[in-house]
Amino acid sequence: MALPAALKRVPLPIIGAPLFIISNPKLVIAQCQAGIVGSMPALNARPASQLDEWLAEITETLAAWDRDHPDSPAAPFAVNQIVHKSNDRLDHDMAVCAKYKVPIVITSLGARSDVFQAVQGWGGVVLHDIINNGFAHKAIDKGADGLIAVAAGAGGHAGVKSPFALVQEIREWFSGPLALSGAIATGNGVLAALAAGADFAYIGSAFIATDEARASDAYKQCIVDSNSDDIVYSSLFTGVHGNYLKPSIRAAGLDPDHLPESDPSKMDFGGGEGSKKAWKDIWGCGQGIGAVKAVVPVAERVAQLRAELGAAYRRLAAIESLRRLHGLG
Repeated sequence: MALPAALKRVPLPIIGAPLFIISNPKLVIAQCQAGIVGSMPALNARPASQLDEWLAEITETLAAWDRDHPDSPAAPFAVNQIVHKSNDRLDHDMAVCAKYKVPIVITSLGARSDVFQAVQGWGGVVLHDIINNGFAHKAIDKGADGLIAVAAGAGGHAGVKSPFALVQEIREWFSGPLALSGAIATGNGVLAALAAGADFAYIGSAFIATDEARASDAYKQCIVDSNSDDIVYSSLFTGVHGNYLKPSIRAAGLDPDHLPESDPSKMDFGGGEGSKKAWKDIWGCGQGIGAVKAVVPVAERVAQLRAELGAAYRRLAAIESLRRLHGLG
């Protein structure tokens, strides 16, 4: 299946994952201008009225960029909608997205046909994130255009499936748009996602450690100083299993190696920045952060990913040349 028009306009096969609390217009705009899909959760705009202001800023700024840079237009942007009963803003936020005809909507924690149809009604594309093949079937059956496979090692709410197993199972029956999430922070990881069968790599944690991200300096530096050994997988903080930085858990007075389980029914996205819970005080993060060595501008991070992806392609081309030289089938 060919990619929808909006997804064909992405210069690099990368989608910047929506980061709860952290993503803001500044980050989204910088990602799109650098050539990848920039995204943010609608719930990051608080109060709800701020979402209109943010979408106006993003659409107007990217339109101006395209006028000034006809040879390198910006990638499209995306808004993440939490489709869960605790999100009492969904109807309001969907109406604002319709006003601006948001090109890509990423839905999470619930697949709803009415939400999918609303986005498609204004010409948008819906990508639904899933953690297993069963949820993938449900999302497509209900009308989603594409999927985001959230595999083991992803930041925030993550699954436990190997990315290779998850993509393979999905590609047995689904040929539409597919992004892969899970510890991807380098160009090598991007190419691995493509080789596995995905159309896009879905990268979040590496963009927390950027100048434009709305994260504290301590959070950004913790990502730079940490690696996969510093990540813990727990359901305690939101009721759904996710990956978090151990230093932030210790700072909250908890033992990251002995955390209790939580009840999924307690999941709540209404508290936002004012609550002492994930993601303000307990920092979400994926296992790929060992590759993040400094806090840099988004443009520099994307340029690094671009260079690494090019080097990875060239390395494979060299291997292919050797295979032919040795007469291997």
